[in-house]
Amino acid sequence: MIREIYKEEYPITLKNMKSPPNKLQVRGQFGMPQDQKYLCIVGSRSWTSYGQESVHSIISGLKGYPISIVSGLAYGIDSISHVAALEAGLHCIAFPGSSLEWDQIYPPEHVGLAQTIVERGGALVSEWEPGYPTGKWTFPARNRLMAGLSHAVLIIEAAHKSGSLMTAKYAEDFDRDVLAVPGPIDSPQSYGPHMLIRRGAALISSSFDVLEALGFEVERPTYVGKKKPGRRKPIPVHIREDMLAMSIMEMLKPHSMTMDQLTEAMNAPVQTMNEKLTILELEGLVRIEGTRIKSI
Repeated sequence: MIREIYKEEYPITLKNMKSPPNKLQVRGQFGMPQDQKYLCIVGSRSWTSYGQESVHSIISGLKGYPISIVSGLAYGIDSISHVAALEAGLHCIAFPGSSLEWDQIYPPEHVGLAQTIVERGGALVSEWEPGYPTGKWTFPARNRLMAGLSHAVLIIEAAHKSGSLMTAKYAEDFDRDVLAVPGPIDSPQSYGPHMLIRRGAALISSSFDVLEALGFEVERPTYVGKKKPGRRKPIPVHIREDMLAMSIMEMLKPHSMTMDQLTEAMNAPVQTMNEKLTILELEGLVRIEGTRIKSI
């Protein structure tokens, strides 16, 4: 059921943003405890496997924390973030950029995802009343609200002129933290994150970085070199299901190798190897030391 809420019912972040709307349309559970943190994750519609892996890696590490994942239900990184949040059991808030009737949700291919978000205790939020037409102007407006609601905005892949960069600009205007995951230097989707990092955005390489940015006290692994017995890092599900990633780790077990040696042994494209190694390094499963790569 769609209901209207007014300013006094908004989370404090949204209530205190510049010029909040007088009322919003909501489906599901929007009101959360006072200590809830809101993390907006947005990125490219033309996502890559690297971007997808980054989303799952980061969000899976937030499991168990009082964090709501906020995004726009769009194709690509937005919807991937919603799915990863649901898998991690995190509260999920989607701003579809349309009104909230099921036959008006945009994009229509994500109606099922929108319904699952509500069924799992999350929320759909819109500024637009039932019957309001979706148009180009509705998406910048929803980006503004996503930034206003959130304590921090995380950009994962964004090409030049990406709408995600508009969300980051709103976050800057509202004094919210801007976070960005760096990408491969030869990928067009790395333009946005790299530009934001040069301008002062926090570089995010793991869920630890995100938790610290949101104000949580976290204990990072302090060991270096050889791990102590019984402290071996568990391998995430998305890595275990990746045959190439697991093969790389197996190949590195006996000894370190150079990138050329590893690429030749795996018989895989260099770009693919770079993406897999970046993901494994973010997960703390391999370490790159100079020209050599070793298993941790």
